[in-house]
Amino acid sequence: MENKEKWCFIVNPTAGAGFGKELLPELEKQLANRSLDATILVTERHDHAIELSKQSLENGCSHIIGVGGDGTMNEVARPLIGQKQVTTGLIPAGTGNDFNQILGFPDRFSQEHWDTFFQQSTIEMDVGKVNGLYFLNGIGLGFDAQVASKNYVEPGEVVKSGGKSKYLWHIISTLLFYKEGKATISSRDQKKETDCFMNTIAIGRRFAGSFLLTPEAIANDGLLDVCMIRKLNLLQRFKILSMVPKGTHIADRKVDYYQTDKILVDFGKKVPFHVDGELYFDTTFEVGILPSALNIIYNPEGEHFFNE
Repeated sequence: MENKEKWCFIVNPTAGAGFGKELLPELEKQLANRSLDATILVTERHDHAIELSKQSLENGCSHIIGVGGDGTMNEVARPLIGQKQVTTGLIPAGTGNDFNQILGFPDRFSQEHWDTFFQQSTIEMDVGKVNGLYFLNGIGLGFDAQVASKNYVEPGEVVKSGGKSKYLWHIISTLLFYKEGKATISSRDQKKETDCFMNTIAIGRRFAGSFLLTPEAIANDGLLDVCMIRKLNLLQRFKILSMVPKGTHIADRKVDYYQTDKILVDFGKKVPFHVDGELYFDTTFEVGILPSALNIIYNPEGEHFFNE
């Protein structure tokens, strides 16, 4: 008996300031043109995509696809980790769309990209794990997490007032006044104590839309890329951050850059950290990698972050 494909699309309508909802008619048109056996599910709350993805898996869907941003894809992927009989992927509808860069697709689909997506070129991708939380792109400790924490009244509750101007002020004020925390960092071949300005541990390369923090990362090499920026004075902060968009910061003497399959970071006190853009708080961070954990659609002709 022929095993017919059964697709499920999990749409976050609030992604990209409402672009997820705006994309629904185009998605419906693309599905109708291909006569796919497909269901569209729309999320109603935070973490709802996890439930919908799990239900879709239990209902025998062969393809479970996120429509949204990095957070949406993280939720969709969680129940699918290790379930490589299922194909997953992302139709980008978020704001930063850092994860989509891993797959070699642009932030917004043209008809050519829709066609490429439904050709279903797939590859096995690594997944990271920190303190029981999974990540597809990376985690951040230090400066960038501190900026994110200023937009929260408590974990999971984002302050909505002020918009981009308030966020910009948080970046500037943190850049001027942030005090590095002392951390003990242990991996397989080294252990050191350092005052850490920023520590990124990643599978992908790009963060916050344009910051190439881990420019040598490969998403299927079984390794985490670690970019640890040590204590900086104000001028050094401006210098390093100006280099990050091109990824040239990793050559600076204030930056430690290496690959590992596990790492332990201990700050000795509770600090903010972000996981694929979502904010949490903890003291010690045990980070590892699950090689080839997802079967995912990518663009083989795009600038993806895979070894083929």
